[in-house]
Amino acid sequence: MKVGKAAAAFLSCFLGVSLCMWAGSQVPPASGAARSGAGQAPPAAPSASRGGSHDAAAGQAITAYTLPPAEERQAVEYERAGDWLYFGGFAYGLAILLLVLAWRLPPRYRDWAERTTRCRLGQAAVFVPLLFFTLAALDWPLDAAGHWIGLHFHQSVEAWSPWLWDWAKEQMVTSAVAIVLVWILYSIVRRSARRWWLYFWLAALPVLFFLVFISPYVLEPMFYRFHPLAQRDPALVAELEKVCAHAGVEIPPSRMVLMQASQKTNSLNAYVTGFGASKRVVVWDTTVARMTSPEIAFVFGHEMGHYVLHHVVWGMLIGAAALLGLLWLCSGALRWSLRRWGARWAIRDANDGASLGVLWLWISIFLFLGSPLSNAVSRHFEHEADRYGLEVTHGIVPDSAQNAARAFQVLGEDDLSNPHPSPFIVFWLYSHPPISARVQFALHYDPWGPGRHPRYVR
Repeated sequence: MKVGKAAAAFLSCFLGVSLCMWAGSQVPPASGAARSGAGQAPPAAPSASRGGSHDAAAGQAITAYTLPPAEERQAVEYERAGDWLYFGGFAYGLAILLLVLAWRLPPRYRDWAERTTRCRLGQAAVFVPLLFFTLAALDWPLDAAGHWIGLHFHQSVEAWSPWLWDWAKEQMVTSAVAIVLVWILYSIVRRSARRWWLYFWLAALPVLFFLVFISPYVLEPMFYRFHPLAQRDPALVAELEKVCAHAGVEIPPSRMVLMQASQKTNSLNAYVTGFGASKRVVVWDTTVARMTSPEIAFVFGHEMGHYVLHHVVWGMLIGAAALLGLLWLCSGALRWSLRRWGARWAIRDANDGASLGVLWLWISIFLFLGSPLSNAVSRHFEHEADRYGLEVTHGIVPDSAQNAARAFQVLGEDDLSNPHPSPFIVFWLYSHPPISARVQFALHYDPWGPGRHPRYVR
């Protein structure tokens, strides 16, 4: 795991976003984040050629997900670049954390904070940004490499200047949230050095659930522009309302949102975000531009599956349970590390705010090791959402199985998904089933035969 993303990943674990990758789809695909089963758009392939490929495919029956030989080679190259960036980034991140500890930077920042003010919250406001921005600056080359990969493979269309501004905003938002969490953390550690992991878990959950709730209104608009889908494409909203009516589910048009993704990426996507009163379905404008209305209806049905099956809430609950286990593991690892190397790192004890650097080291390790499990849960959610999308569009779009298969084919072509990914890479990195598997499921799922019943929509 890259150090510059450590805070974001730490928060992602809190929020359950690591288990709800559809909501995490805003993370640039080249950053080394878990894959969705679709990579990036073909290099040097203008929109017209992608649309032409789609139009040609629309008249042919889909039997399997395939790419032309040249694009398949590019898909393999892209995936390998992402794999190297992810696994190499994890090793690089650990090396940076160990160097930061060896250089005794956390104790120096702690001393500066203690000399600045006696207020604990004020000390956190000094210490946390210093540590976070140091780690982010050291990790910046990997972030830049990820963006370069996106540009090279024509996944990203965002120039370096706005990308840098997005990067800076990400650091500022992460630092602001971390100041509060770190202040809460060490206030608890000073009162209970043995059971801080439990008390901090209880104290942090309301804060973090609140962040999930406000994210659609506060955090996401900092990086993308959103518009009511009804204002931009009322005809499409009318089609999507037919899907809702078939499911017997009311999703008001006010919760259907169009995201201006085309200013930054060529990729196609949609996702569910928020929960309760803030929950909404987001469709990227690239998806609207490059898919037919029936295909978008299936994509919407998939996202509605997340909505109806409460996957965001389930992800948050599972993430909360995972967080408890993570904190418990980190508490033991922190005590062990400080007994062995605390004096060498000039860290007094677990109560010392400078121990945050050690805690970050173990968080990075445990999150990396836990990636296969979190991605397996995410793949299950995505598979069930695919099932729901197939069921809810059956009978209201022509040949729903072929329609879903074509939607996956278009997604794979535009996102340059590898048709034959390594099983190990799928196991470790894929947050969605591979596109090839999703196409086969769409083509062969038939719960409408004699004696059979759909699971979700009857």
